[in-house]
Amino acid sequence: MLSVGRALMSKPCLMLLDEPSLGLAPFLCREIFKAIGTLRERGMTILLIEQNSNLALRFSNRCYIMRTGNLIFEGNSRDLIGKSEEMKKYYLD
Repeated sequence: MLSVGRALMSKPCLMLLDEPSLGLAPFLCREIFKAIGTLRERGMTILLIEQNSNLALRFSNRCYIMRTGNLIFEGNSRDLIGKSEEMKKYYLD
């Protein structure tokens, strides 16, 4: 939260967040993603790198999945919500 707060002090147009949920208790993870949702609603562009795909999909417009530096999927996040079997193929193939 402190890192996000410090970054917001400069009033950026874009924020890059790399694994913001990593190592956090579930309650804190929900709080971080609420804040991300608020920033998004206010018009900030956010590039989010997150392994928790279900959580990331709920807070994003687009989804890009990369493996070893190659783009293997690109699409609308809303189309993938609730399609865990389809998501598994991208992660496990």
